[in-house]
Amino acid sequence: MAWIYLLIAGLLEIVWAFSMKQSEGFTKLGPSLVTLVAMVASFGLLSVSMKTLPLGTAYTIWTGIGAIGAFVVGILWLNEGVHPMRVAAAGLIVAGLVLMRLAPTGTVS
Repeated sequence: MAWIYLLIAGLLEIVWAFSMKQSEGFTKLGPSLVTLVAMVASFGLLSVSMKTLPLGTAYTIWTGIGAIGAFVVGILWLNEGVHPMRVAAAGLIVAGLVLMRLAPTGTVS
């Protein structure tokens, strides 16, 4: 269940990042409220997932989902530019997330 909570927390991070952009510096009430509610829910689910997942793994996956999601949302809905270097950087983040997920959590002996 921890991985499901973490995935939902990451998706909510995308929601709050997008709605924060839409709030125009918290000057629009609707998007500002969505931002705050999504933030609280995202942090809450992250904390629940950390009951069983290691801190480094949970936090890295959470921020990575948010970063890649915000990148994609920016391109698809906000008409942000797509440059090969930005796509390569996003690919490196995804590769890091996959490695973090697959890596054992114990110490090397």
